Amino acid sequence: MFAALAMLAVLPAQGTNLAVADAVITGESNAPTLSAYGFFLGSPDRPSPLLIPYTLATPLFSDYAEKRRYIYVPQGSRMHANADGLIEFPVGTALIKSFGYPQADGSYRTIETRLLLRRASGWVALPYIWRPDGSDADLRVAGARQMVDFADSAGNRYSISYAVPNRNQCKTCHELSGAVTPIGPKLRNMELAAPARALVTGADWTLASMPRWDDAGTGSLDARARAYLDVNCAHCHNPRGSASNSGLFLEYERPPSMTTGLFKRPVAAGRGSGGHDYAIAPGHPEHSILAYRMGSTDPGIAMPELGRAVVHREGLRLIDEWIAAMPAGTPPASEARP
Repeated sequence: MFAALAMLAVLPAQGTNLAVADAVITGESNAPTLSAYGFFLGSPDRPSPLLIPYTLATPLFSDYAEKRRYIYVPQGSRMHANADGLIEFPVGTALIKSFGYPQADGSYRTIETRLLLRRASGWVALPYIWRPDGSDADLRVAGARQMVDFADSAGNRYSISYAVPNRNQCKTCHELSGAVTPIGPKLRNMELAAPARALVTGADWTLASMPRWDDAGTGSLDARARAYLDVNCAHCHNPRGSASNSGLFLEYERPPSMTTGLFKRPVAAGRGSGGHDYAIAPGHPEHSILAYRMGSTDPGIAMPELGRAVVHREGLRLIDEWIAAMPAGTPPASEARP
């Protein structure tokens, strides 16, 4: 269904009467209900035609939730792609992401919609939870939990306590150098319908982009594994992120080295290591901390720390295959045990 929506990308039209409340986006107070913004026309399945749908080649795993992503920019405004391929958004932008699951009876349940609002003072992250009748969603800055039943693509059924993050948890993933920053819409990972691309200045859409993590036809095993780690881990594991003190950096463009995990010892001892020596022990996923933590749901061990209550089986399989394919070799002398 969302793929169909993406094909129907509609540019903001001058003179339309379908109003989005620009003053609510840029105001310093936070609207108590999602309807105050005008992003949806009475239900989560009816986005305003002023929103720009987009998808990601490799998305962040969030307990198998389906996500529907939109951008709103004020009429007459443009986005700009900088030299690093990151998109700079004008004041008044809203990044809108709804989370939900197909239900056993064929219906679809939207649980929450998260907003990133670009105000003059910076970005603000706000979570809204949809009411059971889908008529509106209410702001929950303290987050919430809801029981959710769903099945993955292999038919495995789950019943989880789904976590809607609180504002501080939103900041944990979105914070770069102390400021809230969008982490999803990067040119190299973004799939935007052709008409909407005209709203992005400075973008070279012909440059190679990251592969789809689950499509071998789009890239090598190495490239797909690094794309997966970039999207799922690098928003914290980068020199300016909340996990910068780990010394483990997983951006897609970073060349393989000890800082990307090869024979890298953890900075602190603890059960999070599972008794293993290295973040990545080349040739041996069964001895690698990275795979061990991805395969756990223990809150004191699991990585990522937020947004995951179940193991992403397919993602873990990819990382296991990637590490197993690395030449085993030996650690540098500085990292070898005495």
